[in-house]
Amino acid sequence: MSRLRHIAKELKEHAPFTAFGAGVGVIVMVAVTLAGLDLEVSHHTFHVMHPAHMLLSSIVTAAMFRLHRGGIGGSIAVGFLGAAAICTVSDILFPYVGGALLGARMDLHLCLLTHPWFVVIPGLVGAAIGAFTGRWTKCPHAAHVLISTLASLFYLMAFGVVDWLSLFPFVFAVLFIAVWIPCCASDIVFPLLFTRKGACHRR
Repeated sequence: MSRLRHIAKELKEHAPFTAFGAGVGVIVMVAVTLAGLDLEVSHHTFHVMHPAHMLLSSIVTAAMFRLHRGGIGGSIAVGFLGAAAICTVSDILFPYVGGALLGARMDLHLCLLTHPWFVVIPGLVGAAIGAFTGRWTKCPHAAHVLISTLASLFYLMAFGVVDWLSLFPFVFAVLFIAVWIPCCASDIVFPLLFTRKGACHRR
C-alpha cells in the first residue's frame, strides 16, 4: 500500500472515533454550562487535559515511528516534537481560531511559552515510553482522541467568553476539526514522513 493511500485509509477509519469524541465534548460542554461551573474550573481542567494529551500523543507518535523501523533516539525526538507541535495546534490554535469565528472573545494562551514544563515533561516521558515499547499505537489512540477533545473544549470555555450553550452545534464542528486533522497527523502522518518508503504498517 502506498504511503498516501495508507494515510487516506487511516484518516477515514479514524473519523468515527473523532465524531464520537466531539459528541462527548458537546455533552460535557452543555453539562458544565448548565451546572454553572466558573472559568477557573475550565482553566484548571484544560491544564490537566493538555499535558495528558501531550503524554498520549508522544507515546503514539514515538511508537509509530519505532514500529516503522525508526531508532530509539529518533523515535523520542519525533515523538516529542510531533506531540509538542500538533498538541499546540489541536488544543490551542484551532480552538482559538474556531472560537473567534463563532464570535467569542478569545485569549491566546500558549503553555509552551507560559509554563513549558507542562509540555516538556509529559512529552519526553511519553516519547520515551513509545520509543522503548514500539507497540502502543492502538489503545492510546482512543484515549488520545477523547482527551484531545476535552482539551480543545476546555480551552474554548476557559479562554473564550460567549454564550457557548447557544452555539453547541457549531462547537461540534470546531471540536471535530480540531481533533481529527491534528491527532491523525500526530499519530499517523507525522511519523510516516520520517520513515523509509514502503514501511507502511499493515494491521
